[in-house]
Amino acid sequence: MTAANESRLFAEEAPRYDGAKFPTPRPFQESAHQALRQGFLEGHRRQLIAAPTGAGKSILALRIIHEALLRGKRAVFLADRTTLINQTSAAAVAVGLYEHGIVQANHPRRDASLPFQIASVQTIGKRGFWPQLDVLVIDEAHTMHSAWVEFAKTTKAVVIGLSATPFTRGLGQVFTRLINATTMHELTQSGVLVPMRALSCVRPDMAGAAVTKSGEWTDKAAEERGMAIVGDVVKEWMEHGQNRKTIVFGASIAHCHELCRQFSDAGVLAAVFTSETTASEREMLVAEFSKPDASLRVLISVEALAKGFDVPDVGCVVDCRPLRKSLSTAIQMWGRGLRSSPATGKTDCILLDHSGNILRFAEDFEQVFHEGIESLDMGEKLDRTPRQEPEDYEAKGCPSCGHSPFRKRCMSCGYEKPAPVQENAEAGQMVEIAIGKGKGRKVLANNPAHLWAQLCSYARQNSAPDKQHWRARFLFRDIMGHLPPEDWHISTTPDVPVSQATANKIKALNIRRNIYRRAA
Repeated sequence: MTAANESRLFAEEAPRYDGAKFPTPRPFQESAHQALRQGFLEGHRRQLIAAPTGAGKSILALRIIHEALLRGKRAVFLADRTTLINQTSAAAVAVGLYEHGIVQANHPRRDASLPFQIASVQTIGKRGFWPQLDVLVIDEAHTMHSAWVEFAKTTKAVVIGLSATPFTRGLGQVFTRLINATTMHELTQSGVLVPMRALSCVRPDMAGAAVTKSGEWTDKAAEERGMAIVGDVVKEWMEHGQNRKTIVFGASIAHCHELCRQFSDAGVLAAVFTSETTASEREMLVAEFSKPDASLRVLISVEALAKGFDVPDVGCVVDCRPLRKSLSTAIQMWGRGLRSSPATGKTDCILLDHSGNILRFAEDFEQVFHEGIESLDMGEKLDRTPRQEPEDYEAKGCPSCGHSPFRKRCMSCGYEKPAPVQENAEAGQMVEIAIGKGKGRKVLANNPAHLWAQLCSYARQNSAPDKQHWRARFLFRDIMGHLPPEDWHISTTPDVPVSQATANKIKALNIRRNIYRRAA
């Protein structure tokens, strides 16, 4: 392989698609693409790219497909619903990949001769056979549809999964490598996503509600408990979300229709979008709702709008679907309102939580928001663990900016609650400053003054002279949870070696705050 081809997934040239033009990739898109190439060179033929809603997974997939097409390969993009198929087809046309067929019953773009196909997983399942392919891209790979699972395990083609929530049991048996492309925090800091402002509202009492064999509440139980607060849902929306395009998630189809009726009674144009909505009705609703000046202000769904439905100017999500275990479903629902929309001046998304989900999942959601998914096993565990019922209706706010909910690390401003500080003091001994517990405990300094001296030394080496004192003070605050004494000044503090544990802690703080500033 030549040096020119080492960064390529495929070898032969085919100029048929050389007119396609893509927008400049964002840093995390390029790094994900490079990671994919590296994984391929290492022998991983089945890789999964995890990236939040709004990260541009579809465009990344089309880049990969384009690369394959230019080298004479055949590619299939697999989607699990009509809206995703049409969105992907439109995105392909937008970048110049005009020549593609669509594998879906009675679709006008059917053309099996073309090397690029966008396929419906349902149609593939019914037919029982696949188009000829060298590359298979699976959108919403966490759905684990039987039509593709066994095929993906056995095919000689390159298989690439895409998912914002790779939490499903069994994904690790299909994909041999996970690429964690970026996080919701990074996308929010870079302006790709907007902050979410959660309001914890009146919610149904789920105590003693029936559960399924998997441990999730039954739709019937959620529906019965949710019906009692329908009036409160409309009332809260009229107060907090009336001027925002809104998606509402109900507990069942019957619940959705009752919500729609009450919105209509309040003079709000609303519509139901569920598995019972016909294809033509869906197309009409999506077209109207997508208009900047849409008269249709509220769309109501159980799950049909939770995946792949992208209308950037949605500014309010109303969650009326109580979940006991499924963090992935909650993230998918909330993500419908997080895309930025510069054209409309959107600055945030309001979540009206009538389900209690934001309180049940707050701590785990914060972790995923900031860190992403480290492994497929981690995601699976997050989705199979029942959460405790919240004891109150109030979500605690961030001490720095007031954003709620807040548990450990703010999803708006990035403020982090100081880790537990252990002070081990015995008579005649200095007080040791450490973070963490047990085997993970890291000693930073012998005492607060020693930590302060290290931070001063670091600031002298890494900050402009006029910023060194304040840099040291703020680092001290971030680690200890409070500012140092006023009479501690960098000018009177001697240089000392910076411990490795302290340096690592500072590096972690810097990464969280500055990664996208550096990329820009």
